[in-house]
Amino acid sequence: MRSMPEPSSRLSDYPFEHRIRVRFSETDAMGIVHHSRYLPYLEEARVAYLRHLGHPYTELRIDGVDYAVLEAHVEYRKPLRFDDIVTIHLAMSAASRASFSMAYLLTVEGMVHAAARTMHACVDSKGRPVRLPTWLLDLAP
Repeated sequence: MRSMPEPSSRLSDYPFEHRIRVRFSETDAMGIVHHSRYLPYLEEARVAYLRHLGHPYTELRIDGVDYAVLEAHVEYRKPLRFDDIVTIHLAMSAASRASFSMAYLLTVEGMVHAAARTMHACVDSKGRPVRLPTWLLDLAP
């Protein structure tokens, strides 16, 4: 089993924020966000982070690099509800030659509703591991 660092609970440890408004279609019969919707939120934040860094995901794929998700873990602390504006705080938490992990805090009005982490492999177009780009490796603590 691979090891991912636990997400920090300090908002100041997250250099990037991305906001999402919860859509009605993402909620269940109880009016809360279904657990399956959290992973697309994390993905949207990661893609926005890469774009913010000047490395849009579409350009990386054109260059033959992809970032396969190896693991994902979400700790649900408080439910998200329809029309909440969720701030996803994101940070690189670790990196090696061909993989990296990211940490996330999902907050509503400053209150933590979920903590998450993902592990990714840097792969070529055939799915074989390749070295992480230097700019990405440099983001690791």
